[in-house]
Amino acid sequence: MATDRAARKQRKREERARKRAARKPSVLVQEFWNLPNMLTLGRILIIPLFVWLTYDADPLNSLLAGLVFAVAAITDVVDGYLARKWNLITVVGKFMDPLADKLIAMAALVMMVRLGRIAAWVVIVLLARELIVSGLRTIAASEGMVIAAGQEGKWKTSLQLVGIISLCVHYVHPLEFGTFSVPVDYNLVGQVLVYLSGAFSVWSAVVYFRAFLAMLAKRGGEPDSAKSV
Repeated sequence: MATDRAARKQRKREERARKRAARKPSVLVQEFWNLPNMLTLGRILIIPLFVWLTYDADPLNSLLAGLVFAVAAITDVVDGYLARKWNLITVVGKFMDPLADKLIAMAALVMMVRLGRIAAWVVIVLLARELIVSGLRTIAASEGMVIAAGQEGKWKTSLQLVGIISLCVHYVHPLEFGTFSVPVDYNLVGQVLVYLSGAFSVWSAVVYFRAFLAMLAKRGGEPDSAKSV
């Protein structure tokens, strides 16, 4: 009987193994495993490396930190392009892409404040803007409203990315122009660009909030017959 019980257990294990092998992967797993999402995941995974490079902040590590952040910014453009070109826009990608952008930008800005390379109030303004706009987007999406990003938001993002890269490099490095070179204070360049991105951040938040209120007013002004259709 002991042999029979062992045989039955073995058959049950084999049956469970066959069922697991025949089971299709979940929709989330299927959506996750594609190149654009892997690039997005890579941006999240390099955050600890970036923080480690900016911790001591000597000239070499600062230069490498700027390079890492630049690679992350490039992959952000590449994964979006590939997702649209290959029709791989997924729910997972829509969640992970903005999350990865905000996480690495937040990590960079916090580390720049720690190193004294940028004023804390500028970072507070930038992070507050992201929280406000993200909250408005969540509310708008729950109400079935879509508010397109304006040009001012794109300028904000561009200035912020280049500014953070410059802040990461930080030190004065010569910029070669053929037969002569010009010393460039990358920290000063980064501060100017981040301050400009702060101005564009406030502007874009105001524009977005006004568009949100306009859509609410438009919905509130619809006749009852139109709402019930």
